Amino acid sequence: MAIIAARPEVRPVNPHFSSGPCAKRPGFRLEALSGAMLGRSHRGREPKARLAEVITRSRALLGMPAEWKLGIVPASDTGAVEMALWSLLGARGVDVLAFESFGAGWATDIVKQLRLADARVLEAPYGRLPDLGEVDFARDVVLTWNGTTSGVRIPGGAWITDRREGLVIADATSAAFAMELPWEKLDVATWSWQKVLGGEAAHGMLALSPRAVSRLEGYSSAWPLPKIFRLTKGGKLIEGIFKGETINTPSMLAVEDALDGLRWAEHIGGLPALIARAEANLALIASWVERTPWVDFLAERAEWRSPTSICLRIIAPWFQAIPAEGQAAVAKRLAGLLESEGVAYDIGAYRDAPPGLRIWGGATVETTDIAALLPWLDWAYAAVAAEARTAHAAE
Repeated sequence: MAIIAARPEVRPVNPHFSSGPCAKRPGFRLEALSGAMLGRSHRGREPKARLAEVITRSRALLGMPAEWKLGIVPASDTGAVEMALWSLLGARGVDVLAFESFGAGWATDIVKQLRLADARVLEAPYGRLPDLGEVDFARDVVLTWNGTTSGVRIPGGAWITDRREGLVIADATSAAFAMELPWEKLDVATWSWQKVLGGEAAHGMLALSPRAVSRLEGYSSAWPLPKIFRLTKGGKLIEGIFKGETINTPSMLAVEDALDGLRWAEHIGGLPALIARAEANLALIASWVERTPWVDFLAERAEWRSPTSICLRIIAPWFQAIPAEGQAAVAKRLAGLLESEGVAYDIGAYRDAPPGLRIWGGATVETTDIAALLPWLDWAYAAVAAEARTAHAAE
């Protein structure tokens, strides 16, 4: 086997670069959860106050308009998006933007599960966005604000008209707390706790504008809704959902963890500090990509690059020349080497995405850990390239 470069001497202090669940906030210890309301009913006064606190702190941190509603809902971001789709769609035609796995999933639900007759799917391959100029705002619009599996984000909200007739429903799970969300351009936003603030899984957040509430109260879908999707009763919004009265039983341990992440975010300077941390991680990787000949961003334009789910592709000629299954094996081997060395866990590309790497750069990831990781990426690439050359020579 060919000789490869020596292993780097410096390792990331925290090797957790997974895109979900994501790294815990710096300095996290289990003792931070010692005040959790364990063994208590979530309907009790103190536990309910904890749930309401998650809502209040989240609203303030994100700068959400006062007239918006925010609630804790079941089943993570997926549950929040499905609640919005099943409860709100059908009143008018819908345009769905599908440029990565989750957006494609929402399109499938709309076309094949809800079976909406007037649904347009505006598609783009991994690394690109659909033509945003084709979106018709007389219709409802469903999109992922940040493509967690493609590393492509929506470049701001200027393209969304202020005079829209339909609702804009944004899956913002890997965008919230790391990017500015243009609330005046949106009507629904969803996210989960396990992304940018590194919380534990199972719970989602559903934010509704007054226009979305008006739709809920003035429109009844043609299909029945299961209990965990019901946001209205007797034609009126169930206000308790947006005050901490959750539809199903939440984990009070996860609630305490969410509060810990929110308090940390407030302590370091709020949303501007969170955004700055994510953007610094992206900038560092961008600088490395610029000087590294074997790798490039999956996102084709710089303004599309996500600072959270940072997706990379291997562009070396030898790699591009091998079959797709061979590329997938090489990328998996590269990620496996990093994991075996204990320097980066779970950074292989998403299973439906092109072979490559996906590095979480959200606010809980220290830039110093990104800096320590980059030489290891070069080392692992050199190793798999040497293996490939040896295998080719043996053929």
